Amino acid sequence: MTTTETEWAQWHAERERYFGDPLGWVSITGLHWLGEDFERVADLPGRWRADADAVHVDGVPGVERLEPVEGAPGLIVEDGERRIEVIRRTGSVALRVHDPASPRLAAYRGIPTYEPSETWVVTGTFTPYERPSKVTTGAVVDGLRHHHDAVGVVDFTLAGTPQRLVVFGRATGELHVLFTDATSGVTTHPGARSLSVAQPDSDGSVTLDFNRAANLPCSFTDFATCPVAPAVNRLEVAVEAGERLPR
Repeated sequence: MTTTETEWAQWHAERERYFGDPLGWVSITGLHWLGEDFERVADLPGRWRADADAVHVDGVPGVERLEPVEGAPGLIVEDGERRIEVIRRTGSVALRVHDPASPRLAAYRGIPTYEPSETWVVTGTFTPYERPSKVTTGAVVDGLRHHHDAVGVVDFTLAGTPQRLVVFGRATGELHVLFTDATSGVTTHPGARSLSVAQPDSDGSVTLDFNRAANLPCSFTDFATCPVAPAVNRLEVAVEAGERLPR
């Protein structure tokens, strides 16, 4: 194997391990939105309600009030082997239930991919905006919104055709892309795949390795709240690289 193939294989193995975690994304068995009045939720312990400030819990020892942060990873309440994740999205609060005994987790067989190829590793040029721009996208759950800090665009050529993607920034200086292409909704998820891009060189050069185009959690579960790609990030070519729809 070449160095590129070895590094890709390591990346792929880590991705499969991540999604196969006993309390990870594939183990989720429910997504339950809370109202303002106390109510019992499915087979979960206690009663739950939410308002603009917090989640209030009655009947769960040691848990009375939780304050999940908008858009952030959830707060965890233990329930035997299960974990109840409390999240806030677009002002609303939901409970996600992670269960290591999930039938979907038991059926998990990894992540199908296209065969990696150097064809899909291209060099691009990053052009920063004068100041970050807020980009709002929809989500796989109707009514939810995601807000992203767009920091510039990357221009490159793919399949012989000039392409441009709006890119989001990370605190590390790395870039992050949400995109769709002609495979979306056919062999890949219709909403988006993601691509991490290393920090640009001093001249703005970046490498885009579409062999690492990655599924979002919503590819594996109906109980995720993932963003969809911005409309401007639709590539007209078929990017037959990276992760495909899980079986």
